Amino acid sequence: MKEILILTKLFRANGNRENAYYMEKYMRNQFPFLGIKTPLRRELMKQFFEETGLLKQPYNEEFVEEVWALPEREFQAAALDYMEKSLKKLEKRHLPGIEKLITTKSWWDTVDVLGPKAVGKIAADHPEVIKETIDNWAYGDDLWLRRAAILFQLKYKKNTNEELLYRYCKENADSKEFFIQKGIGWALREYSKTNPSSVKNFIDRTSLSKLSIREGSKYI
Repeated sequence: MKEILILTKLFRANGNRENAYYMEKYMRNQFPFLGIKTPLRRELMKQFFEETGLLKQPYNEEFVEEVWALPEREFQAAALDYMEKSLKKLEKRHLPGIEKLITTKSWWDTVDVLGPKAVGKIAADHPEVIKETIDNWAYGDDLWLRRAAILFQLKYKKNTNEELLYRYCKENADSKEFFIQKGIGWALREYSKTNPSSVKNFIDRTSLSKLSIREGSKYI
């Protein structure tokens, strides 16, 4: 795919080994980096989109999969950049591919975009995917799918399905996983901006981790 060749050439020409060292350290050496910081990456992506015209075309799932498979973390970020600019084009049929991304090269920096943005958009357009798919994530064994389920309504505000949010939080409340406890707190904190009394009541009557309570109570 010519777009992949253009992107890899552009990114590798702008790598910085010193930056890469500190970026890898920040991410606990989970992934190799080229050393391209976010502002420069966004400039390079703007150049890439202008050169390829990719954003003017239908959503390209194959492009996302191929970019995601590249080793350095900036390429997963590039795939997310593309997806964020293509949210309106995402359809229900793309959800299995997004699930694969959530469970591949998983860490908070990718899941926290895929959950609230990509999954959130599809679920808003096609609520049936909640029972068909997202419920299974929330009650399943995969840490990152559970976090994505907890966070998919993050930007829904008044359209949040409160019962669903609380049910997912309660289902995962006894988890010892940091990213689940933090995700619960983040979801509650965000919803508290819309309905603080409801969130306060939920926290008061639910057995949650100290981290979830602290994060969820910040604006109450």
